[in-house]
Amino acid sequence: MAAQSGRNTRQKDVIREALGACDVFISAQALHQRLVDGGEHISLATVYRRLNAMADSGQADTVRMNGQQMFRLCGDERHHHHLVCVSCGRTVQIDPPSETWLRSIAEEHGFTVESHTLEVFGLCAQCRAARAQSDGVDAVDDADAGAAVDAEASSFGLNDESMPSASRNVSDGR
Repeated sequence: MAAQSGRNTRQKDVIREALGACDVFISAQALHQRLVDGGEHISLATVYRRLNAMADSGQADTVRMNGQQMFRLCGDERHHHHLVCVSCGRTVQIDPPSETWLRSIAEEHGFTVESHTLEVFGLCAQCRAARAQSDGVDAVDDADAGAAVDAEASSFGLNDESMPSASRNVSDGR
């Protein structure tokens, strides 16, 4: 029994170290493959269990991207959200909207907030520029992109006045 306990601890440490070495969100399958390629003898089920346990305990962040659960070692114990590049996986941690704002939006629609997550997926500046260059066109016009985002936000009852300042600051680089 003691040998198993030591092995499990070693496996937990190996998974945590491998996840910490990733700069972007990674799937359990990709992390497992990195471990196997590195000579580790560990099952995919063990990697899944450990990553989900880490996410449940707040040690790892998790997002769903393209229908797949992705993980990243959490560097901040505070409640936070992410901007995630759908091309390269680059992730920027952002402050959450105010709880008051969330409660007021929920109440407006007859909901009571029990928990929430907010992940914003898009293209980072580098991937947007690379895509524009490979397409042979200029980068997306920010005004047109902003109008599309405003229209989408409006459909959810959101506007500049209802959005917390931390969210607005992210878009203009502060």
